[in-house]
Amino acid sequence: MFLWPEIAAGTIRLGYVQAGPVRTRYVEAGDPHAREAVVFIPGTGGHLEAFTRNLLPHAEHWRTIALDMVGHGYSSKPDHDYEIRHYVQHLLDFADALGLDRLHVHGESLGGWIAAQFAIDHPGRVASLTLNTAGGLNTDPKVMERVYNVTMKAVAEASPETVRARLEWLMNDPARVTDDLVELRLAIYTQPGFLQAMEHILCLQNMDIRMRNVLTDESLSRISAPTLVIWTDHDPTAPVATGERFVAAIPNARPLVVMDDCAHWPQWEKADEFNALHIEFLRAHALTPA
Repeated sequence: MFLWPEIAAGTIRLGYVQAGPVRTRYVEAGDPHAREAVVFIPGTGGHLEAFTRNLLPHAEHWRTIALDMVGHGYSSKPDHDYEIRHYVQHLLDFADALGLDRLHVHGESLGGWIAAQFAIDHPGRVASLTLNTAGGLNTDPKVMERVYNVTMKAVAEASPETVRARLEWLMNDPARVTDDLVELRLAIYTQPGFLQAMEHILCLQNMDIRMRNVLTDESLSRISAPTLVIWTDHDPTAPVATGERFVAAIPNARPLVVMDDCAHWPQWEKADEFNALHIEFLRAHALTPA
């Protein structure tokens, strides 16, 4: 079983739900009947296993869910480009399918972009928001080119080496990329039709498409939910100043948290530290323990 040590000690439910037109893979733990839940959303080309080190610690207190967004992981991959509105609609359909009235949304990278736009468009469904090295505010052509090239290479020339290179880009210490994580992502990236799906995922690295989807200071000012912004000291996509800009623009944002010795996956790289700070935020500002 992939990534088993992180989830072996608890009770989890891994399966699929029909979220609108998208057959959606998800994993959850905690009270399956709760209508309020912590929901983790991964980044570009990612999948729910990005949060296996976070699922059970959060589920000790609350219903906790991670999912594969449309086009990602083992969820459905319709034949069209995936812009932010498509992800937002998918998240809304997913919440409805699971009977969730309110979400404590955590988004990493692209997931943060989705989560922020969801909070803007559906404020009544968002109880709290966590933006983890979030995309959507910074537009750097060099970073966009790097994301496109390293990701497409991992799919078009899929091998343990190319997939490992893509995962190492996420980590401050390459040794944090485990063999089972490489094996799992290689299996995902070699699914029939995944190359086409990745082209659709990476449409946001096209400047014209990106610019009609970007977050702005004005749009972020419409977020009413309590918000935690997490950045890192070695993020490869944007400087700490971008995290500061998120905090400045969102009215109810807490002071920026910068995690040391991390790149783009602090929830994986420093899981214990991340879990402690995120659970503290949820307890103090947003969510009453079950």
